[in-house]
Amino acid sequence: MVEQGSGQQASGKLTRQQKGKLGEEEACRWLVKQGYSILQRNWRCRSGEVDIIAAREELLIFVEVRSRSFNSGFGTPQESVDQRKMQQVRSTAAVYLQMNGEYTRQIRFDVIAVMMNHFGDIMSINHIENAF
Repeated sequence: MVEQGSGQQASGKLTRQQKGKLGEEEACRWLVKQGYSILQRNWRCRSGEVDIIAAREELLIFVEVRSRSFNSGFGTPQESVDQRKMQQVRSTAAVYLQMNGEYTRQIRFDVIAVMMNHFGDIMSINHIENAF
């Protein structure tokens, strides 16, 4: 029996927020396995939020994570990163760079698309480097 207020629907399916959190956790695990260091998760400022800020060698990577269920009917996760979202991530990254004195590092903007079933089982991860 699912506890009331757990956020999980009575059918056992996960809510959108739960899928997003699971997707971000899986993206972090995947990045670490690939040799990245996770510097920040859900970094926020007035201009917005960056899901993951990672580093690999001299490169600083700002990662937008998108999670979807198979058969959701809304296209692929990466297709949901529109121009507005790209601009918001760029603006937020600029604030992060300025606040942290990161003037010499090269930067990159990636998207990690996580596909899962309605119960939160990860089906695939697609890491798109230099996505925008």
